[in-house]
Amino acid sequence: MLKVCQMCSIFSLAAAKPCCIKSNNVSKFLHPRFIVTRARAQVITAPNKPSGITSTTASPQLLKQGIPHSDLHILEIVERQSQASTCLAHQDTCRKPEFHPSFLEEAYERCRNICAEYAKTFYLGTLLMTEERQKAIWAIYVWCRRTDDLVDGPNAVHMSSAVLDRWEERLEDIFEGRPYDMLDAALTDTVFKFPLDIKPFRDMIEGMRMDMRKCRYENFQQLYLYCYYVAGTVGLMTVPVMGIAPESCVSAQTIYNGALYLGIGNQLTNILRDVGEDALRGRVYLPQDELAEFGLCDKDVFARKVSDRWREFMKEQITRARYYFNLAEEGAYHLDKASRWPVWSCLMLYRKILDAIEDNDYDNLTKRAFVGRTKKLLTLPLAYAKAQTPPSLIHQ
Repeated sequence: MLKVCQMCSIFSLAAAKPCCIKSNNVSKFLHPRFIVTRARAQVITAPNKPSGITSTTASPQLLKQGIPHSDLHILEIVERQSQASTCLAHQDTCRKPEFHPSFLEEAYERCRNICAEYAKTFYLGTLLMTEERQKAIWAIYVWCRRTDDLVDGPNAVHMSSAVLDRWEERLEDIFEGRPYDMLDAALTDTVFKFPLDIKPFRDMIEGMRMDMRKCRYENFQQLYLYCYYVAGTVGLMTVPVMGIAPESCVSAQTIYNGALYLGIGNQLTNILRDVGEDALRGRVYLPQDELAEFGLCDKDVFARKVSDRWREFMKEQITRARYYFNLAEEGAYHLDKASRWPVWSCLMLYRKILDAIEDNDYDNLTKRAFVGRTKKLLTLPLAYAKAQTPPSLIHQ
């Protein structure tokens, strides 16, 4: 999954119901002193699921491409979020809920604390952003974390499709201006400040559904779809918040693709780093047909023995992950300058995880590759230097 920490016990769906007072079709949620008024807001709607995706057989060279982005409706997301920017400029027709300032301040502070505790390097990078962008990124991070914890957290044994259905209903309420709790309220405030489309959020929940029913992936196309659901979606959620550089000379679609590819690369790296841990849970997030091409199968993974065949297989998988990081670079260069540092830090540090797997002689069956604190600290100024490069220099 997203490999985030366990917080289900804090954010359980079994928590007490929120206070909801209805009067003349206007609801007041949470504690009445925290919310002034709420007008029903416009929600950006989208199809719940992508169109059917047909599987294909992997080539002997291990396909680097996943599935067409047209099947994921990426262009539609970009267009809707662009249209939403116009809507946000006319608050008389797209009014946002009005929370009590002290309540909203506490909500964002809780999001900040969670991000600072569990994503320290990324949190440091967000401190260069404007205050409004910081808060929005923290709110999105916390929602993604809570979503992942439904499947991977301590209460995951109680997970069911009904729980995810309820979580999706809560998501729709967030976009409608009806938050369930304080952390939901931070995201509600964010979606009315920035042109966020609901589809990437829905798609992430679909990724949790996929993780409940699948523990094997026949080919890379299936794995790519899973990576999109649980990680590529994060890029699509955050581009409207991070912003595009005014001097950017490429299309918005190019920048969104770069953000999606960064998520794909990150998740592929997570999978390669955690092969041994996932095997202990009976899960193999590796393309079955590609394992077979190298004379490998699940039994080899569960045996946790590094062979020459395994090393050659890992070399190809690492090459593919790096390929997606390379694709992500163009989008990173064209983000707003104040938002580039955390993105470049993430990209460069995840590349170093791949280096660590190589340094371990491709033993990700019994060892967990990691980047030490010193290397992290040395990477940050390099990422900062990358973030200062003007987009206009990239194509010269």
